[in-house]
Amino acid sequence: MYIARRTTVLIFAAVYVTLVAQEAAARPNTGGQIIPNIISRAQWGAKSPKSPLSNLAKKPAPYVIIHHSTDTGCETQALCQAKVRGFQNYHMNSKGWTDIGYNFLVGEDGNVYEGRGWGKKGSHSKPFNGKSIGICIIGDYSNRTPKPAAVQAVSKLIAYGVSNDEIKSDYILLGHRQTGQTTCPGNSLYGMIKSWPHWQSSA
Repeated sequence: MYIARRTTVLIFAAVYVTLVAQEAAARPNTGGQIIPNIISRAQWGAKSPKSPLSNLAKKPAPYVIIHHSTDTGCETQALCQAKVRGFQNYHMNSKGWTDIGYNFLVGEDGNVYEGRGWGKKGSHSKPFNGKSIGICIIGDYSNRTPKPAAVQAVSKLIAYGVSNDEIKSDYILLGHRQTGQTTCPGNSLYGMIKSWPHWQSSA
């Protein structure tokens, strides 16, 4: 079982590493820019923040922090949108935050869901909120890795952020557990992101 899991991680890592070059070559009409399919706040039915959101203290963001949501995943836009609305309600009503905590969320449907968005300070990793883009992959990845559609969507989102000067070109990628006392983003996903570009063992 360990060998099979390790093989899966390596395959998905290879997909992530090669995706950027493949997509750039396939999109001459966008000047080689990789464009993720981002579902806007209006499209998924977001509530307005309780108060204006603060901007990142450092822009472009020098860090990207990867999370998981610890619940079941979603493979359709309708289900993912419902989950994102649930996360926003929980963060605002139960945790008392101004808005949903993440900058972006990614479903196994291959879509990116706009949270606080680019350039905004999140509430996803306290020591890094003011200098990072927090990306949550919807699902529990303690014992499995995300499906390729989600991995590809994360890759596109980061590449898009770099190309638009929202993320530093030499950004550092970390798992949430590297920034605080948590098991997030799950053991399997954490093992996977160690093979992704820009991951570092320490901040």
